[in-house]
Amino acid sequence: MVVSSLKLQELIQEIREAKTQAQEREVIQKECAHIRASFRDGDPLHRHRQLAKLLYVHMLGYPAHFGQMECLKLIASPRFTDKRVGYLGAMLLLDERQDAHLLITNSIKNDLSQGIQAIQGLALCTLSTMGSAEMCRDLANEVEKLLLQPSPYVRKKAVLTAVHMIRKVPELSNLFLPPCAQLLRERHHGILLGTITLITELCERSPAALKHFRKVVPQLVHILRSLVTTGYSTEHSISGVSDPFLQVQILRLLRILGQNHEESSETMNDLLAQVATNTNTSRNAGSAVLFETVLTILDIRSAAGLRVLAVNILGRFLLNSDRNIRYVALMSLLRLVQSDHSAVQRHRPTVVDCLRDPDASLSRRALELSLALVNSSNVRAMTQELQGFLESCPPDLRATCASGILLAAERFAPSKRWHIDTILHVLTTAGAYVRDDAVANLTQLIGGAQELHAYSVRRLYSALAKDISQQPLVQVAAWCIGEYGDLLLEGSCEEAEPLQVEEEEVLALLERVLQSHMSLPATRGYALTALMKLSTRLRGDNNRIRQVVSIYGSCMDVELQQRAVEYNTLFRKYDHMRAAILEKMPLMERGGPQVDEKAKESEEEEAAPNPTEPQASKLLDLLDLLDGPSADAHHPPPLDPTPGGTLINLLDLPCAPPPPAPIPNLRVFEREGLQLNLSFVRPPGTPALLLITVTATNTSAGDVTHFICQAAVPKSFQLQLQAPSGDTVPAQGGLPMTQLLRILNPNKAPLRLKLRLTYNHFGQSVQEIFEVNNLPVETWQ
Repeated sequence: MVVSSLKLQELIQEIREAKTQAQEREVIQKECAHIRASFRDGDPLHRHRQLAKLLYVHMLGYPAHFGQMECLKLIASPRFTDKRVGYLGAMLLLDERQDAHLLITNSIKNDLSQGIQAIQGLALCTLSTMGSAEMCRDLANEVEKLLLQPSPYVRKKAVLTAVHMIRKVPELSNLFLPPCAQLLRERHHGILLGTITLITELCERSPAALKHFRKVVPQLVHILRSLVTTGYSTEHSISGVSDPFLQVQILRLLRILGQNHEESSETMNDLLAQVATNTNTSRNAGSAVLFETVLTILDIRSAAGLRVLAVNILGRFLLNSDRNIRYVALMSLLRLVQSDHSAVQRHRPTVVDCLRDPDASLSRRALELSLALVNSSNVRAMTQELQGFLESCPPDLRATCASGILLAAERFAPSKRWHIDTILHVLTTAGAYVRDDAVANLTQLIGGAQELHAYSVRRLYSALAKDISQQPLVQVAAWCIGEYGDLLLEGSCEEAEPLQVEEEEVLALLERVLQSHMSLPATRGYALTALMKLSTRLRGDNNRIRQVVSIYGSCMDVELQQRAVEYNTLFRKYDHMRAAILEKMPLMERGGPQVDEKAKESEEEEAAPNPTEPQASKLLDLLDLLDGPSADAHHPPPLDPTPGGTLINLLDLPCAPPPPAPIPNLRVFEREGLQLNLSFVRPPGTPALLLITVTATNTSAGDVTHFICQAAVPKSFQLQLQAPSGDTVPAQGGLPMTQLLRILNPNKAPLRLKLRLTYNHFGQSVQEIFEVNNLPVETWQ
């Protein structure tokens, strides 16, 4: 006997009337028990009603897996009411992870062979929703036959099912090529839209299909022209735009067919110009069509005038009140800035205005585009705008903005003074957000500009007196005051504002830096070395400097304590050598000091007697203070013939020693224009650490998107992957994508590296796994 249960409408009403979740669970559990009892009793007349209630329970989030086999029974039933609920249950309760879905293959095949349109539609909907690769292979021939059925209803469903099959099993492409040409002649909106989608999927997954469908470009152009001029049908018009969904889909297909094909691009040039000029953009539907038109113009081999028109349309999008439209315009212009730089430059004022947009994502994209637009002709104006933005931008954008300004100034600086002023402004405004190499770059820049030493030291002293919280600024200022403190006191600089500075004020400022709780250990090291250098540049008594230095001889920081002990010893035992040791730093080039020629000369003179050997021995004795210097000690072997090497080792100045020979770069991957190069750096202070910079460049005509680089090393190594600079490698030699790998090799074992690359290129998903065994021996020895 079948247990009586609620009807579907009554069940919905009771569930809605439940005041608590516990009452809802009680109603559902009671009804599920009735449904199970009905399934066990095998009531064929009410099975579809029980399953309909179970599907409603499933949509509320409660378990309904026990109804899967009932779906199969209803699908096999000859009654339409049973099939309708059975197929709906299969779409909701079955998927590829469950073996039960394969049991309905024969039922779907039988229903597709029937002449009843409604049943064929149910079977096609189910197949396109949850059909696995095995089911698609088994039923592909039946679907192919239905593509040319006389019923538009069945043909439309069959086309959509074919799209699902191509996505699941791309090798079925050849089966669906012949019907597509006939389906393109359809006037039925649904069939034509589905056919365009099917051809798009085929072209993206099969080069043979792409070549085959380039023959239908004139037909596609005719369809789109009729949409633009005469309209397809009034019932599919939206906001005065004739069938925008079909227009967008045709434009996407034309974009694929016209890439790297001159003849196809030439055929669609006039049509694209017509769409771009006649489309109404007052509503979103028109903006969507126009944006797809712009993307198509930019991706095919279009005429130069047409590309300028596309850029101007994107510039108009930047003035739109809709933030989504402005966002896609910024993203598109960022892609174009490398290939059509002059055309994008015309919209620079509008891009700069977008920096002040309250939307964080818009201001970020506007910042990226603004930095890409900087060149030698507009560097002053753009840098001024970016500096104004830096003062008020959100904290998460300050690092990007500061780094971008510094890079732009380094590439396009019109003069050294302007370059120095720009870096100082960035350090003053956002010193905590600059890159690690900003301090070294500025000290190098100031050191190489001899005519600006007085100007630089005065500017830095004034900035330091106002704010000692920006650590990079404090470090540069301390270095500069130590090197050129005598120029600061002379007051003879005509370029800077008059500034009267006393010796006591300079010493007090450096002491304040040393005592500040905001100062980092490295900053205190700069300040202590600056005080020591001032002992040879100031005319007054050095007792105050000696007292400060002696205090830090017992500092908790080992690095600072070592400096203070060495400086104290220099005062006590080698005061006659102090002026020579603390001379101004020699000029250094960007890659390190140019000492090759001098080193060769020193090697040639190595056999000759060295008159300065006793003095050099005393300098070396200073480095071994803990063992105690001895005047009668045997002289050590000759020094390494590197100018200034002894002074650098003695003082351990913030300036880095001459780096070792560079490690050669290595190209490890190349495919379809995508190249992957590795560059290597071993920090002198940490010989077990290897820094590998992975640089991805793209010389092909299509962007490489969703790029992910993963690495693995043997267990004896420690690997840390830093965040990449992006996930898109622009086409045609655009800005490369970089990622830093930090590898710790304490055992100095031979390095082996395995890389896995995943990305999308020309519409195809690519995955490459390979091992790099030919790394230079300098990376681990």
